[in-house]
Amino acid sequence: MFISDNYDINAQGNLTIGGVDTTKLAAEYGTPLYVMDEDLIRNNLRRFHESFKKYYDGKGEVHFASKAFCCLEMCRLVASEGDGLDAVSIGELYTAVKAGFPMEKVGFHGNNKTDEELRFAIEHGVGHIIVDNLSELSRLEKIAKEMGVKARIMFRLKPGIDAHTHKAVMTGQIDSKFGFAIETGEAFDAVKEALSCENIELSGLHCHIGSQIFDIYPFEEAARVMLRFIADVKNKLGFEIKELNLGGGFGIKYLEEHDPAPFEVYMERVSEVVKEECEKLGIIKPFIFIEPGRSIVASAGITLYEAGSRKEIPDTRTYIIVDGSMADNPRYILYESEYEAVVANKASQPRDERVTIAGRCCESGDLIGENMPLQHAEAGDIIAVLATGAYNYSMSSNYNRLQKPAVVFVKDGKSRVVVKRESLDDIISNDV
Repeated sequence: MFISDNYDINAQGNLTIGGVDTTKLAAEYGTPLYVMDEDLIRNNLRRFHESFKKYYDGKGEVHFASKAFCCLEMCRLVASEGDGLDAVSIGELYTAVKAGFPMEKVGFHGNNKTDEELRFAIEHGVGHIIVDNLSELSRLEKIAKEMGVKARIMFRLKPGIDAHTHKAVMTGQIDSKFGFAIETGEAFDAVKEALSCENIELSGLHCHIGSQIFDIYPFEEAARVMLRFIADVKNKLGFEIKELNLGGGFGIKYLEEHDPAPFEVYMERVSEVVKEECEKLGIIKPFIFIEPGRSIVASAGITLYEAGSRKEIPDTRTYIIVDGSMADNPRYILYESEYEAVVANKASQPRDERVTIAGRCCESGDLIGENMPLQHAEAGDIIAVLATGAYNYSMSSNYNRLQKPAVVFVKDGKSRVVVKRESLDDIISNDV
């Protein structure tokens, strides 16, 4: 009935997440409200690292892509599961530090890191700095020398793979702002430059080909390209790279027709490619990192809204206007991202209407989705938009000076706030 098993309908006909009645959550905490199922998050993390044990002799590490959803409690949860983090800004690094996260299990990304961020990463013992360009390498060498340390790095490479996804979330092709291209020779030149640096330790390579990818073949091809580059470096420079980060981007089910491969199938197939290629190329099997984000938290989250009005335009469309907006979910206006929605207090009824769910911002394009199947909704109904656990909170804004929603975790039939709803004073806190 639903796109994820953690959603259900209780005896009262109301939608539940993780066994908790969503209408009660809306009544207790207000709307808009982000709700996350803690057990599903933990289970998804465990499926990935158990797959490493089963298919790759445990020689790998899961780094949760914190850009998908980052707060103190999420960092603490990931640490408690023994996994690492992928961070892309000083803000994400600072959150991890304040959460007590083991920073040696953090990879620091970014295509335009500032000197302040690089110093912060070194000071707090970040495990890898994933270097994106030669300018960054030069600055990092200088900073590391000034600080009297050797910075441990990976290079982000572009394997030139078509990821079969939306162009806005493709990152591994040559025409990308991220990383060094392999086929132009710039990646090889970067490795030579790093090996000549006194305060740089090149430990591995990284690639990320895109996001919301259903097909496993592009991941297999990316692994082959990266391993062949490792062999090329070994053969020409006599230096063997021992760590390989294959990134993330695994697709999830937003709609009933979506059919992503199970995480375990990805790990099985890519591990087999790595083993075969390493034997063929005469290189050691590298320690593998992966960076799942969306696949860990998206289906674990929903957003609850209260319907404010119903606007029927004859022979055109029906709008259900909610108390949220593109400020708490900008993904439709950015990518035309599709979602499933449910009237939480009418979840047992058929979704026999097609509606446009619209937000409250002063923008015609402020929509959550168009032509969405939904139960008949009126003012006061609670609308649940499913699979919003990834990027919605992360990309939220104060557009129109709207307050950001609270985030609530549910577990064992109970709920708790992990991010407080912004107050009006929060909105003006930095004004002078």
